Order: sequence, then structure tokens, then C-alpha cells
Amino acid sequence: MFEEARYGLGGILASLPGAHYVNHPWRNRDAEYKPAQPAMAAGCGFDVPPTLLTNDPAAVRAFVREQERVVYKPLRSTEYHDERGQAMTVWVDEVDPEELHDGIAATMHLFQRRVSSVADLRITAVGEQVFTVRIDGSPGVDWRRHYDALSYTLIDTPPELAKRVRAYLDALGLVFGAFDFGLDADGRAWWYECNPNGQFAWFPDPISERLITAVADQLQHAGEHRDR
Repeated sequence: MFEEARYGLGGILASLPGAHYVNHPWRNRDAEYKPAQPAMAAGCGFDVPPTLLTNDPAAVRAFVREQERVVYKPLRSTEYHDERGQAMTVWVDEVDPEELHDGIAATMHLFQRRVSSVADLRITAVGEQVFTVRIDGSPGVDWRRHYDALSYTLIDTPPELAKRVRAYLDALGLVFGAFDFGLDADGRAWWYECNPNGQFAWFPDPISERLITAVADQLQHAGEHRDR
């Protein structure tokens, strides 16, 4: 039933003549593939941490020895829930070399050098507008696990980052994108990922209100859409 509705109603909604999509579902689909993102980001000029995609346990062990500190990143959010209905999310976390075993061979995995970050950046692009929020206070690798400990500051977007964000969106035909970066002690922003459907209303009201206004304004651009 779900797949029938997705390909039936979803196909109709994706084929409306003259509609302005934020984003078009086909563009979202293409942009969600994690293996394609680092190559695209590097091509757009972003600094991307060394990344390994493999199901070879020996290759992973060699990568961890070479990079010393490595994180594991899921390739896709799971649809699994526990008995209480809570989503069983796989978080980004640092790899313990002692826990690497031959089960890695079962499927593809994504490993990446851990960035020694002093803060995180969430850059949200809505059409031609780009908003950068500095996130401080995370006690762990994945700040999404520690919302109560975080502080948020809306800052000016560095011009070079804004330029690269625009290049990335244009390359994938996106109108909207939520980019995550780790900021190191030298002020260098390391690209982590771009979620074409990223959330934004969890920021403090003064920040969320600006993003909500930008999205509402963008939705009024009937008949205009970016495409490849």
C-alpha cells in the first residue's frame, strides 16, 4: 500500500506543470545518497575529511590506523522503532578499533576521519538566502544527541562558504539544503553532509522565525524552479 501510494500519488505530485518545488522529490532523492555527497562537496571546493566507503574489514582497520580517530556514519536513517514506538536512530559516533569485526563485510559502511572541532556550523540555504548558525556546547560527537546542552548563534556566512553552498545546490538542482560542518581551532570549516530536507524549527525562535519566513517567501515563487 505504501509503495503504491508513493509511486501513484507521489508520481502525480512530482509531475505538476509549472509548480515550484522546495525541493523537487527527484532532486531530493538524488541528493540523499551519502556516497555521492563527499565527491560532490569536494568538487564544489569544500574541505572534506578523508572518507572511506567499504565493506572490507581489512580496509577499515587500515583506515583507522592511518587516521587514528575515525567516526562511523549511517548511510540512511532507519525505519526501525522499539516497543515504545521510539525511532531507533543510528548516531554518528567514534569508532572503537577493538569493536571492528568481520560483520563489516555484510554491507557498505561509511567511515570518516574525526574532525577535532571546537564548534559546529549548520548552514541552511533557502533559495538565494543563506543562514549560518554556530552551535556550541556539544559534549559528544553527534550534537543531535545533546540539544539541551547546546547554544546557537546566528553569524555572518563566510563568503567562500556561501559561494560553495550555491555551487552545491546548483549542481544538484536544489532550492533548499541544510549543511553541517565541524569548525576546527584554526577556523576551518570541514564539510560533513547536506540534508536536502533538513529541519530548522528547533532553533531558538529568533533564528527559526527568519528561516520560516524565508521558506514561506520561497514557496510563493510559483512557476520558478531550479533543475538540472
